[in-house]
Amino acid sequence: MLYRAVRPLLFALDPETAHRLSLKSLDVLTRLGAASLVAFPAPRMPVRVMGLDFPNPVGLAAGLDKDGEHIDALAALGFGFIELGAVTPRAQPGNPRPRLFRLPEAEALINRLGFNNRGADVLVENIRRSGYRGIVGVNIGKNSDTPNERAHEDYIACLRKVYAHASFVTANISSPNTKDLRSLQQADGLDALLVSLTAERDLLAKRYGNRIPLAVKVAPDLDDAGIETIADRVAARGIDAVIATNTTVSREGVVHLRASREQGGLSGAPLRALATAVVRRLRRRLPASVAVIGVGGIASAADAREKLDAGASLVQLYTALVYRGPALVGEIVRSLASPGRAR
Repeated sequence: MLYRAVRPLLFALDPETAHRLSLKSLDVLTRLGAASLVAFPAPRMPVRVMGLDFPNPVGLAAGLDKDGEHIDALAALGFGFIELGAVTPRAQPGNPRPRLFRLPEAEALINRLGFNNRGADVLVENIRRSGYRGIVGVNIGKNSDTPNERAHEDYIACLRKVYAHASFVTANISSPNTKDLRSLQQADGLDALLVSLTAERDLLAKRYGNRIPLAVKVAPDLDDAGIETIADRVAARGIDAVIATNTTVSREGVVHLRASREQGGLSGAPLRALATAVVRRLRRRLPASVAVIGVGGIASAADAREKLDAGASLVQLYTALVYRGPALVGEIVRSLASPGRAR
């Protein structure tokens, strides 16, 4: 496979540089009609979730294409849906570099990017320009200089900007890289935010004649009480899905690796079991009307099946693409679609 040949060259570069180079290269291959050199089409495995029809249940997690600059190229990999962002109302540079670190021994990443993005208006324009007509989710957050007591204003501003261009919208309240953002998962702040978002969604649904599903993305580091709070508030306020999970601040399983000392959220293989446990606990607590989308440590069809068996209706991946390459998407979907082959 071509990716196996070029991966050592990419890993010799700074992770952010390699990230940009990989996406630009994929753009070129897609424009040339040569995406099949790195990935194969995924078979249809239709599933209906949140009132939307997905061609297959394997999606791209938010974070890889924050500004929607590579939508067509990523769609060519066979994803059943793509989630863009996180995006904020105003552009912001994020945290200082270096802020992305590989842990190859663990097939993991640590990032402290800090919602670096070019703003919601740029994202919307990139969605408009893309030729992709599949399911697009948009992950929204608050600017780092917006205090939490005004966080709802940023989320509403983003919702208004992206509403007409998104298949679903996710409120990211769980990134560990924006100061105090995770406190929005606590009962009072969460309820106020969800009330504001659903009220605005209802107004926008009347304006556009289309009700867009809303999701919230939660942390893997929640205790039982935190999960119960989120499940209860989500169900009470008419949220359509919970995405479980974001990155973890835990370093369990990687403390022996030097890069584990870096601050930020850990993703990849070490997150798999923790994220699956949160999926399972949420599914038990939530009503059937609220979907769970599983993400965290998925690097094979068996990993995806684990999340689905735990109660997820859809799954997402990101970090495994860095280590396994773009052909992974089609491999997972093909295995899931063939009984007995998910391994």
